[in-house]
Amino acid sequence: MTGGVLMLLVLGAAFLLLFFCRCLLGWRGKPPAMEPGAGIGMAQTTGSRQVQADVTQAWQNRAGTMAVLADGIGSANTGAVCARIAADAILDRFEPYHVLNDPVYFYKSAFLEASRRIQRTVGERRGGASVGSVFLSRSHLYYAVVGDVRIAILRGQEIIPLSQGQTIDVLAAQAYAEGKISRQDALWSMEEKRVWNYLGQNGFHEIEVCGQPVLLKQGDKVLLASKGIYEELSWSEMEDLLIDNASSQELAERMVGAANQKNNPQAENGSVILIQKQRLEA
Repeated sequence: MTGGVLMLLVLGAAFLLLFFCRCLLGWRGKPPAMEPGAGIGMAQTTGSRQVQADVTQAWQNRAGTMAVLADGIGSANTGAVCARIAADAILDRFEPYHVLNDPVYFYKSAFLEASRRIQRTVGERRGGASVGSVFLSRSHLYYAVVGDVRIAILRGQEIIPLSQGQTIDVLAAQAYAEGKISRQDALWSMEEKRVWNYLGQNGFHEIEVCGQPVLLKQGDKVLLASKGIYEELSWSEMEDLLIDNASSQELAERMVGAANQKNNPQAENGSVILIQKQRLEA
């Protein structure tokens, strides 16, 4: 038996052992039992891509509920690896909390740690992840974004976008509002949708965080979506899908189905996380 074959057998055995252990412990991609009155749904599509580089995860502890959507950046499987590292890093840090007093500080430190983990793993290869995350305490919503994941809330029959994203067109609009560039330069940049900041990037910048926590109301639905969803569906189309009284899982699957029905040959990976808060505690 050659050394190469022996190494493959050892790696295969190690993978099977890891798989068995994770089955015993439970996959974190499927959240533990959510608190009474709260429901969560997750759905994905590969779009026109060969590899699914999005990762969706959620976790609940005594502090509340946290959900993470990571959209991997990189060729082959690099993007998928980066997305997994990012989601795991954020939820690893959240898992032991009993009370989360400063979600903004938590997100800044957790996203920085995730970025460092990606850099250590991918080395010289180009790789990273756009990430959106929400934290729901008993009565408030906090969010953080790096890159181009979208976060919104459906209240009543109206969808309200919360995050702006960190793409060049958004950066140009902010620069124009601050008087740093001309109107013409801003207009030229409005069609540029590339991300200018992402986890794993050299010189990783500040994340987008909520200025003030959002006071939740009974019946609110919190949405996280990646490009394969929000590039295929307008806010109006999402609104029409989400006003239904179906479960979070069913609504998430309907959104993915509607995106797939666009039959866009250039469609990106698409993912949805949907959280419904039916009962609020004082």
